[in-house]
Amino acid sequence: MPLTRGRIVGYDDERLAFGFTMLNDGETVDCQISDAAMDELAGVRGSPSTVRQAQFLEHRDAIEQIASRLFDESRAVKGSVVRIFTRHISANR
Repeated sequence: MPLTRGRIVGYDDERLAFGFTMLNDGETVDCQISDAAMDELAGVRGSPSTVRQAQFLEHRDAIEQIASRLFDESRAVKGSVVRIFTRHISANR
């Protein structure tokens, strides 16, 4: 079953990733997309952290589809984080 849209968490300077949540039957699923994966999706390189939220919003539908697919494929356990890396962007095209 596909995940549904949750909320934006924001940029994590330590992990170099943008966080967001999705919902699985009302339960929150934490998700992250790496800087490199977001740049790959946007077709750019080396975007500064200051543009990550705008970049996320521009590609939100695609990012959430990938997160939902990864969640379904992984049969994630409760409390695990769905992490999107560049290899997932390439596989999505």
